[in-house]
Amino acid sequence: MKLARFLISREGFISVFCYTLTAVFSFLSFSPINLPFFVWFAPFGLFIIEKSNRGEWKKLIYHGFGFAILFYLVSFHWIYHMTTVFGGFEWYLAVPIFIGSAILLNFKFPVYLLLFSFLATRVRRFFPLIASFAILFAEFFTPQVFPWYFGNVVAENHILAQNAEYTSAYGLSAFLFFVSYFLFYLRKPKQIQKLLQKYIPRHKKTTKRVLVGALVFFLVLVVFFGNGYYLFQKWENVKPIAERDVLIIQPNAPLEFRDGRNPAEEIRNLMTRIDRMVEKELKDKPADLVVLPESGVPFFTTHDSEVTRAIRIYWHQFESLMAIISLRHGTNLFFNELDADIPAEKLSGRIIRNDIRTYNSSVVMNPNGERKNSYQKVFLLIFGEYMPFEWMYALSGQTGQFAPGTKLDLIPYYEVRKTPNLAADQKDLHWEDTFVMSPNSVRDHYKGNRIEEKVIGSFLPLICYEVIISEFVRKFNGDPDFIVNVTNDKWYGNSVESFQHHTLGRLRSIEFRKWMVRSTNSGTSVFTDHLGRNIDNEFTPIESTATIRKKVSVIPGEMTFYRLYGNLLSYLYMGIVGIVFLIYVKKNS
Repeated sequence: MKLARFLISREGFISVFCYTLTAVFSFLSFSPINLPFFVWFAPFGLFIIEKSNRGEWKKLIYHGFGFAILFYLVSFHWIYHMTTVFGGFEWYLAVPIFIGSAILLNFKFPVYLLLFSFLATRVRRFFPLIASFAILFAEFFTPQVFPWYFGNVVAENHILAQNAEYTSAYGLSAFLFFVSYFLFYLRKPKQIQKLLQKYIPRHKKTTKRVLVGALVFFLVLVVFFGNGYYLFQKWENVKPIAERDVLIIQPNAPLEFRDGRNPAEEIRNLMTRIDRMVEKELKDKPADLVVLPESGVPFFTTHDSEVTRAIRIYWHQFESLMAIISLRHGTNLFFNELDADIPAEKLSGRIIRNDIRTYNSSVVMNPNGERKNSYQKVFLLIFGEYMPFEWMYALSGQTGQFAPGTKLDLIPYYEVRKTPNLAADQKDLHWEDTFVMSPNSVRDHYKGNRIEEKVIGSFLPLICYEVIISEFVRKFNGDPDFIVNVTNDKWYGNSVESFQHHTLGRLRSIEFRKWMVRSTNSGTSVFTDHLGRNIDNEFTPIESTATIRKKVSVIPGEMTFYRLYGNLLSYLYMGIVGIVFLIYVKKNS
């Protein structure tokens, strides 16, 4: 009843308007709408609520939850779709799950309001540094499953986005709130005019403060826009040392069969579809690398071992088709699969199911059809790939029970075959041949196509949401030629999630100054260059089969500031502003 009375009151109406203002303006600025003008006014809702409830801590917490729910409802509404499709929950369970997740995973809003209000009550005057300090602190130290930052929205501006080479999205968030708080202060032109005409000429101290504030505001704009422009020009003129022809196959593979479809028939259709899509693209023009997405072939592995056979995930036809594609076209093939093993300390004469660890894995097959290096996903998605507690697995039958990988190594790729099949009368193999031919038979059939194995480079492999976690990605060893992100966004249906997912991960291209190949199961697949630009702004359509092919530039290796030092500048900024704040408060108390 209290909530209902509040919502129909004047205060409630204004509050909901502020929540909506921040949520809608952020959404309009974000991908795929991309209207970055609105982002400078998105924090206004937070500023209004904080100012009207300054020092009322309990109210600020409730308002923070209000911002969280409205923000999720507008920007991340696809989470409800995932809850019903992936989790299989009815609407009356999906709604409270959605609201609960909005509150639990968006503590940044109440933390920001509390911290901003606490600092504002101590300063008691216009002090824009506290706005940027508070958002930086809130984004750093609150938990998130799908890490998003206001700085990602600012990065829709290609010039400002270049600053991510030094600060990632965090620095852009701080910049946004610093500028936005100035704009908020200037929201009443008549008051500013009155201040300039009557008050300032009589008060030299006030005049000095206004001039200093204006100078600081101007310098911050110059630093961010100037540095962004310099970096944009610098990297746009860098000449690549090589180019790789990369083909993305988007097969639109099925996720599950709860609608009554025949699993065997659907998988056969999928394999036929992949075979024909590759053949169509590569028959007359070979590529250096073919990339299949996460769950491009679900449920199975090409890793033939005692463990994978025991739990029935090894499928020889899967391995045979991957070998056929690699050998037929003399190309590298990177694809996703399941994998499994048993810890060395638990190896015994008998395989026990509880001892087996299952991985979300991606592997490269060289032009000779040989399975080579693989990468097991390290940063698992909570509630999707594992549950925090054992009893929670009973809540959703779709949730995987994966173990995290342990290695952060790059994936080497190999020189491709330059000539066509050596035997002119040699029959090319296809999916239908895997019914009667083992992987070894396939390799024997194409033995005349074998070439000398020669590593010509390596790429950084990322699976699904790993790409949006900047602190994690910079831990990889070595200097890659480019980044490959394979993902499966099919659980979210025909929504904006796939665009948002890529926008959150796009900054890794700027932090590393490397191109990114994004391969999705059902859209949107895209290529992004080292300046964070989506090549030709070409995205594959959602919930469809598609191919997309580009020349990927290999940018000369250089350890950027962010790769070397991570979030050092953000920590320094918070430390310096904290010290300035303490000195200021002590001096003026």
